[in-house]
Amino acid sequence: MKLDRIIAVRNNKTIYRDGDLCLKVFNNDFSKADILNEALNQARVEETGLNIPKILEVTTIDGKWTIVSDYIKGKTLNRLMEENPDKYDEYLNLFVDLQLEMHEKKCPMLNKLKDKMSRKISMTDLSATVRYDLYTRLEAMPKHNKLCHGDFNPSNIIIADDATPYILDWSHATQGNASADAARTYLLFWLNGDIAGAKKYLELFCKKSDTAVQYVQKWMPIVAASQTVKGNEHEREFLHSWINVVDYE
Repeated sequence: MKLDRIIAVRNNKTIYRDGDLCLKVFNNDFSKADILNEALNQARVEETGLNIPKILEVTTIDGKWTIVSDYIKGKTLNRLMEENPDKYDEYLNLFVDLQLEMHEKKCPMLNKLKDKMSRKISMTDLSATVRYDLYTRLEAMPKHNKLCHGDFNPSNIIIADDATPYILDWSHATQGNASADAARTYLLFWLNGDIAGAKKYLELFCKKSDTAVQYVQKWMPIVAASQTVKGNEHEREFLHSWINVVDYE
């Protein structure tokens, strides 16, 4: 396997292409347990029948842990949206349809979304009073077992050359409440600076899934709190403005 064609550089990892292979190479300081868990998540999601890259191998290259999977030739939905702004609404419809298709799947061996959210809240620098409020909100939310992506945004959708859409990056996958997944996607649109897209997305998701907007909004402070754990300083300031509200509006 050759590490000579870089596809993307992310925090603590670099993604390469080697022919029909995609190699995600993690830095030495990345948790081995998190890498193996990501590979396991992806292998479990494969069993649902969704279009995702298949895991082929977990190995080490030059002493660095590496996940090897199918390389999907195509463009991300985010890039297509940027290149064809006149088709933005069409692409957004496809995006929501893919998310709803995913939410119809069950993956019972994945971690529970509520457990992950609770753990993230405990890791924040929020006051005990705010954490207590967030724990109370979280516990009050209905328990579901739908497949949730955890980072569902247009950059994680590849449209292959034959027009088949593939969903990438299952490192944050859990089973839980689909509206929490939607709240996170809405938040990611905001953090990416696409405020108009965020509003369109939420309206479209709620219409297509027959979900009350207010129901998704109840997840916003919880999701924002969990995001502060890895957000940069600018993001954290913005996220705190969503956490410190009685009811998100």
